[in-house]
Amino acid sequence: MSGIFERAQNFRIDNFTVLSNENLCTNALKELEAHIAPEALHDSAERCDAPKCQPETRVAVQDDLYSWIEDGDLDTPNNNIKWVTGPAGTGKTAVMGSVTERCKENGIPVASFFFSSTGSIGRRTKTAFVTTIAHQLAQHRQDLKDAVAAAFEADHIIFKKNLHVQMETLILAPLRAVAGASDTAFRGVIVIDGLDECDVEKTHDTPTRTNEQDQLEILQVLQQASLDPAFPFRILIASRPERVFREFFDPQNNAACLSRKLDLHEDYNADADIIFFLEVHFNRIRRRYNLPPSWLPPDAIEALVKKASGQFIYAATVVRFLETDHQEPPKALLEAILKMETKTISNSLERLDALYLHILESSPDPHLSVQWIQSIHYLSDFFTSAFDLNMLLQTDPESNEAEHLLGNLHSLIRIPPPSEQATTRYTFYHKSLIDFLCVAERCRNLYKDRKEISAFYWNRFNLACTSEFGIFLAYTV
Repeated sequence: MSGIFERAQNFRIDNFTVLSNENLCTNALKELEAHIAPEALHDSAERCDAPKCQPETRVAVQDDLYSWIEDGDLDTPNNNIKWVTGPAGTGKTAVMGSVTERCKENGIPVASFFFSSTGSIGRRTKTAFVTTIAHQLAQHRQDLKDAVAAAFEADHIIFKKNLHVQMETLILAPLRAVAGASDTAFRGVIVIDGLDECDVEKTHDTPTRTNEQDQLEILQVLQQASLDPAFPFRILIASRPERVFREFFDPQNNAACLSRKLDLHEDYNADADIIFFLEVHFNRIRRRYNLPPSWLPPDAIEALVKKASGQFIYAATVVRFLETDHQEPPKALLEAILKMETKTISNSLERLDALYLHILESSPDPHLSVQWIQSIHYLSDFFTSAFDLNMLLQTDPESNEAEHLLGNLHSLIRIPPPSEQATTRYTFYHKSLIDFLCVAERCRNLYKDRKEISAFYWNRFNLACTSEFGIFLAYTV
């Protein structure tokens, strides 16, 4: 600049702005932030009630995963991907959340994406997957942050391109650019949970795809990254053992995949952890209700552990059911659960199904409650608050139908307190509830097909539009 204005005199410059690299980096990252899914981060506000491992439980599996993140596998040193799997309710999300938190506390660079088919839209599709990971990785080193910002500045429509191009542009190329720039080793982990809950993007100008195709695309993109010499991260993926994952992680189908499988149901016995979990929470219930030590029926915990069949979701649902305010005391509620019998045990979900049925039937009108629950699930994209959904589904705004029907179901669905319903949505504790309600053989006489649910909420919409608050509701929709 001194060369341009050398010996200049008597001049004025208006609206002069100096653009530094720092400003360009800040502006680029702010635009990148507009294309991420912050709700998918392990410590997001949306996940404030997400399951975590009870202290002193799942210690072995957490230690195994953490050891692999730090040191890898001695017999397969080039294996940078590990697949954590297991049936619904075996505690995958709790383990992944606890491992992520442990890495963060110990200073290991970590980026995470927690998919959820019942969460906000950003957690349900692949749209913001790569950008969310790239934004988190950029926070760990200034030179990497600058490189990611420069990559975005060079291609402002990168968000419209496929995941492979996004991975190359926003993550791999910046990592290559900073490789060797620091004497400090840059080793970390990327944690992806619930990948089987990633739903297909719905667009009007592309052929119809399946959920499995989008899930496979993410797996292929992660494998692309893991094979790049400049990529210094291990990748931890958790999902149910659905076909697309079994085939991808099968070396006979995918020779390039060196991943090791860790099955929470087969490789680890969760019974001791479930016993400890129940003991802790039953003691808390005893203190809360001032119950005598003898309140717990003999062998109750042993019976519940047997019913759980290794599924933490069963034990957690029992605890939430007992902790929810009911007209009956906790001991009576627990005895009713212990008396439940299943006709046949053909799969590990039968006892969980029986528990779900028992809780749903505690509602004053189980069939109407199921219609509400299914409507909440199907309409979650269109209503951002419990209040708006109540306005649609209640036949009378003064009836408090929502509390009447859902009041006994707090163990299945997170219901915001009245003071927060205008800004907070309904959410489900676990996807297994929706899976249960969508299969007639599992939920039996409470089954409602999609057509019946659609007819229900459209009928409620028509009734709402003819009522005093119909104008408001029509405006909201």
